[in-house]
Formats: sequence, C-alpha cells, structure tokens
Amino acid sequence: MIKKVAVFTGTRAEYGLLYWLIRDIQDDPELTLQLLVSGMHLSSEFGETYKQIEQDGFIIDEKIEILLSSDTAVGTAKSMGLGVLGFTDALNRLKPDALVILGDRFEALAAAQTAMILRIPILHLHGGEITEGAYDDAIRHSITKLSYLHGTSTEEYRKRVIQLGESPQRVKNIGAIGLDHLVRSTLMSKEELGSSLNFKLTQPYFLVTYHPVTLGEECPEKSFLDLLHALDEFEDRQVILTYPNADDGGRRIIPMLEDYAKKKSSRVCAISSLGQQRYLSAVKYAEVVIGNSSSGIIEVPAFNVPTVNIGLRQKGRLAAKSVINCEANEVAITDAIKIAIMGTYKAPGEKIVNPYGAGNASAQAIEMLKSLNFEPRKTFYDLK
Repeated sequence: MIKKVAVFTGTRAEYGLLYWLIRDIQDDPELTLQLLVSGMHLSSEFGETYKQIEQDGFIIDEKIEILLSSDTAVGTAKSMGLGVLGFTDALNRLKPDALVILGDRFEALAAAQTAMILRIPILHLHGGEITEGAYDDAIRHSITKLSYLHGTSTEEYRKRVIQLGESPQRVKNIGAIGLDHLVRSTLMSKEELGSSLNFKLTQPYFLVTYHPVTLGEECPEKSFLDLLHALDEFEDRQVILTYPNADDGGRRIIPMLEDYAKKKSSRVCAISSLGQQRYLSAVKYAEVVIGNSSSGIIEVPAFNVPTVNIGLRQKGRLAAKSVINCEANEVAITDAIKIAIMGTYKAPGEKIVNPYGAGNASAQAIEMLKSLNFEPRKTFYDLK
C-alpha cells in the first residue's frame, strides 16, 4: 500500500533543510508526496519563497495563509489560530498517512496540534534540542509530545526526547537533515555566487543573519544595531546580510538592515532570501558566519568555517569548537569576530568535528516513514 506523506514548511530555512527529504519522498515508489506551504513562504515581505519551491519542481498541494502584518506576540498568537483553521481544512482534504514537521516554529506548532487532533501521525525532526533564548524551545518540546515518530540530530537529543516520555522504539538519532546537502548538493563557485547576487565578491566577506530573541532581555533593535556597529570595525570585509524571520520584532529590524545596506552599498549586500544552494555556497566561501541562526551551529561547522553566535537565542544547543559564543553588545561581537578571523578558537591544523551527523538523514527518515505502524494511543515512557 502506497503511503501519502505530507511535509509541512513555513520558512525558507526549514524548506532548505527539508529539500532532499522532500525529493526522496517524491521519488520513492512506495510514497506519495503532499506539500503544505504556509507562513513566510507566502509573504511578499519575506520574499515569496514559495516560488523557489515551485522552481525546484515540486507541486504545492496546499497554500495556507496565516501571517498577519504584525510584529507583536498578539499577532503571532492570532497567526497560530489562523493556522489551525487553515491546516484543519487542508489536512482534512489531503488525508495523509503521515505528516513531517521539522523544528520549533509557531507555524509548525499550529500544524502539529491540528494533525494530532485529526489522528495523523507526525514524524518530528530535530526534537530534543535546547534554545533557551526563544519561545521556540517550549514549542519544540510541545511538538515532541504531539508527535509519534522522532528523528533527532544527535544521540544526546535522542535521550532527551525519551526523557520527555517518548518510547525508545519510536526515537532514532538520524543526524541533522540539512547536512545531506554536503554530500548530495552541487554548490556554486564564488564567481557564480557573486553574479547571482549582482554583488562582486572581491574581498573576504562575512555572512550575517540575525533573528529577534523572543525570550529574555535582549532587545532586537539594540542588539542588531550593536551588530552593525561591530561590522563597521571591519571596513575591509564585505558583508552578505540576510533578512530576519517572522518572529516578534523581526519586522522592526528590516528597515534598519535595508538602510545600512543602502548607505554601505559598496561593501554590503542585503537579500531577503538566499535559498539553500546560495546560502550554503555563501557559507562555503565566507570568512566568518555571524548572527544567531541555528544553521551557524548545525551546518556551518561542517564547512570548517567559524561561527560567531550572538546572544541568548541558541543558548543550550550542542555546538562544535568553531562556534564562538558572545554577548549581544558591540564590544563582545567585535572581539568574537577577531577571534574567528585569527583562528585562535582551535589549535593550528586542528580539524573541526561537527556533532550533527554524516549527511545521510533523509534515507533514515524515509525508512521510518515506510515502517510506520500508527497506534494513536501513546504510553508515556518512564525512565528506568
């Protein structure tokens, strides 16, 4: 019997990580792919990245509009409510045998709670992780409890999912699914990358992505302004600056980002979305990756490129030696960038070990989906 597998995506970053799994589901004769696309993908403000999904040759089965033009917690909560309404209709029409959800976004939580009520088993990827500086942390653990199968990115996170009461038989350490790109994707040359950006890369450059911190006392505008001031300390470096996501405070950062890039257009390129191929290509040739995105911790170390991880957003996440953590102020960010450039975070010639797997996560996720034998009643697993 052919299984219908729905995959949910609400952001450019998440789609990039899921690309090879989506492709493998589509190509597998025992599975039928269904795509649910929502959130930032459908917003012109964030680049209408659903078009990239279609350009990649995928058919979008359902587009669910949920984003309000708001930059507040109330707006986010209302978007989740719209999401539940839209996902209910979409999933009721599609009637998938399983739903794949990655990570910890508020859009994903709305999809997960809908699927749970409709008795659609969820394969949750990247559960068990810790990010103390964002409400994503609580969302991630909530999705874990709403899900039936779990593909974690490290053994430590597998144990934490089990600690949350999930049966070890349904939890597998498959590694970070985004690392499949390292062994399966063709990246651009530096010249091709510059040409696609209409921005000649003639100097060493920084790749910068900063997202709002949704828990704690880290003011997005102040922290981002401090980051920009720190970048000004390195006038001999170019900067590729990507937009933040749709979390509370993200829209307040965008005008600051655009104004900075306009004033310094000779050395700064601002872009709403790079897409996965350009993003990973940009990582490959970057001198330093700077910001507070999870990709700086999970994918970037695999390129042997240092990461400056700013502030609280990713606090608690397992990280390679090349990830340099710093406070969200100008002096600390500047000092961390200097350490990254000088390479003093490691011994001479030392090879960085990435704890997130070997780039074969998609095949393992496919096997989990094929072997799924769903029983809606889950027994809470107590640690012995």
